[in-house]
Amino acid sequence: MDASASPLNLQSNTNTARQQLTARIKYLAAANGLSVSAVTSADPFPAVADHLVDHIEAGHVEGMDWFTPERARFSTDVRNLHPTARSIISFGLAYWSGPAQKPDDGILRGKISRYAWGKDYHRVMKRRMKALLADMNDLVGHELDARILVDTARIVERAVAARAGLGWYGKNANLIVPGHGSWVMLGEMVTDLDLEIDSPLNRNCGNCTICIDNCPTGAIVAPYTIHAPSCISFLTIELRDAIPLELRPKMQDWVYGCDVCQDVCPYTGAAKIVDDAELQPASVNNAFPSLHWLLEMTQEEFGATYFGTPVPRTKRRGLARNAAVALGNIGTEEDIPALAKALTTHDEPIVRGHAAWALGRIGGRTSTHALDRARSGDPDVSVKAEATGALSRMP
Repeated sequence: MDASASPLNLQSNTNTARQQLTARIKYLAAANGLSVSAVTSADPFPAVADHLVDHIEAGHVEGMDWFTPERARFSTDVRNLHPTARSIISFGLAYWSGPAQKPDDGILRGKISRYAWGKDYHRVMKRRMKALLADMNDLVGHELDARILVDTARIVERAVAARAGLGWYGKNANLIVPGHGSWVMLGEMVTDLDLEIDSPLNRNCGNCTICIDNCPTGAIVAPYTIHAPSCISFLTIELRDAIPLELRPKMQDWVYGCDVCQDVCPYTGAAKIVDDAELQPASVNNAFPSLHWLLEMTQEEFGATYFGTPVPRTKRRGLARNAAVALGNIGTEEDIPALAKALTTHDEPIVRGHAAWALGRIGGRTSTHALDRARSGDPDVSVKAEATGALSRMP
């Protein structure tokens, strides 16, 4: 690039020009709605590759069959994706919008993880990063060879962000970003630009284990180690089958994701409030949905409420299944009619089966009658088994 022709009026000193270019890109990132940014090299992450393979072999990602050792090793060298890569810019989109509680409206409601309240962050971040890339092209005077990544491509996002100094690893395996805690979504831009590299942060959680101590299912089995098959986020989003019986009572009222390890983190508690309209819930059901409504919602209602947010990943049947579990955990006799109706009429066997479990948890004569009918009359063998088990566990 010809420094004299640059809109930055870069000095002839190469290092100074590099620093100025990097600083200008970070400024443009913030101007395009990306809360924080930092830069690392495109060098591989061999230690991360070894760690991920060990993690897989220990069974901590069981149920995510796509996450193989081969994929893990591929993901730790960004040049497998982008051969011309020289730098990786790590971006964080902060989304803490302040304390929020379920409305006191007499409706029994579940909870959706805060990152999924608003528009799908994948789309939001990609759109903002594309706008940034256009600004960068204008800045350097030619089209850069760059690639935008948000969660779905094979790259070790947290390792990139940690090496770039965007944040550091918390013991809940989330990235903790100064000023924002772990309320930050990550994205990356891989580019052929030679940018000024940032240093990792010399920070850690010290002796604090509050996230480990408060995990409802004990999924944080050691510092920095999540056993995904036990994590409420995995159970409510990724798991397509029946939720293990022993974990259902520990899932509280979460119907999509879980924020407990973030809510209790002292760093997260000091996060700045971010007013980003695209990340705010369009309705109360996007943050604290009615559990009865989730059991009864049609596919059209599901789409109308959640299309364009992250929630459709779990599908209508998954969200209704999770609502049944939540009702089994926080419901009372007043919720038996809704559960009995779901057990009798819902079109998805997995929802009927989990409604049976919830009825068994609440108990009572009406629950017994509904379960007895399902045990003998439901056309699906899994529902019959759930009803039989629920009856056997009732006092």
